[in-house]
Amino acid sequence: MNSKLAQKAVKAALSCDWELAIELNKQILKDSPEDINALNRLAHAQAATGLIKQAIHASEKVILIDPFNTIAQKSLSKLKKLKNGHNISPAPLNASDFLEEPGKTRTVSLINLGDNKILAQLGSAEKVILKAHNHRVCVYTCNDKYIGRVADNLAAKLRKLIDLGCEYNTYIKTGNEHSVTIFMREIKK
Repeated sequence: MNSKLAQKAVKAALSCDWELAIELNKQILKDSPEDINALNRLAHAQAATGLIKQAIHASEKVILIDPFNTIAQKSLSKLKKLKNGHNISPAPLNASDFLEEPGKTRTVSLINLGDNKILAQLGSAEKVILKAHNHRVCVYTCNDKYIGRVADNLAAKLRKLIDLGCEYNTYIKTGNEHSVTIFMREIKK
């Protein structure tokens, strides 16, 4: 395996340059066709560009090589719910957005989850939107698709803070059709 090429592939993915990430991982696979890490990265990059069938194929190849590879198993589970042309919504990562800071950040599990097709498209670190309603705080994708809502006890506090002018950056921490966890950071008090 070419470690410099692998580092470039990771860097391309972190900056959401999916076409370059696909190209670099394919180059790695020419020399090392059973490189599990390159196959998983390739599947992720293909999913991010809507190449669902190709992403499924790459993940299935990982499973053939390593039947217990959890990355490929989770990827396949998510990908098989999507149609070609859809994509798993990636987002540029900024590590500082995910540093926990007492009093400013919070990790929250959502309740009353939305449609499985929408949940299947969620990606870790995807930016989402909080919307305060009369008695609830709901979470939506940037395309205004409902994901779920915050539990009532926290929603009451959040609504008051939002009404007072507090603003939050909110991201998907983890998500699948059974559970979604968000990470919230207060950016304006």
